[in-house]
Amino acid sequence: MGMRANWRIPCLAALAAALAAGTAGAQSHEPMKGGSKASAAGTGKGNGKIAAKKIEKLACALGTQDSHARIAVELVNGKVNRFAYYSIWKPRTCSMEVERGDVYSRWEDTGSVTVVTLSEDTGAFLIGHEAGKRFHFIFRDIDRVRYCGMEGKVSGSLTIARGEPRCVLDGVMEKGE
Repeated sequence: MGMRANWRIPCLAALAAALAAGTAGAQSHEPMKGGSKASAAGTGKGNGKIAAKKIEKLACALGTQDSHARIAVELVNGKVNRFAYYSIWKPRTCSMEVERGDVYSRWEDTGSVTVVTLSEDTGAFLIGHEAGKRFHFIFRDIDRVRYCGMEGKVSGSLTIARGEPRCVLDGVMEKGE
């Protein structure tokens, strides 16, 4: 439960920032301002340049004020690099943030599918992508106690599409899981 408290504030801040600006970036198909395209200084080897990174942020939400789910996704060169999921069933909330290279997850890419395994056997995500247009997140037995403070598992799917402000949910918000 301590992990949840540590993740909650940065996750909510990242989600709020992405939701505030992500929809505009998603609809224009252009990187967002504020360092969205970055190039690193050379290493002194070869031509001294490292290819520029294209960073995009997508966001979507679905539901009412008292019962909704949201996700913000950061893409680096078209691949999911980080995501923050948040849901609320008044009065309870659930939030999680996962980033490549963090100590809480292991990422494995195979073709158009990325498997994200959470530490301490707290679940996994399968992320499928259709030529960078849609990103389909499958929640596989995510531990609700760890991330949401309530018993059970989060399973189901959430799909976010470029330029779409609404997510597509299947099972993620079901209370009987």
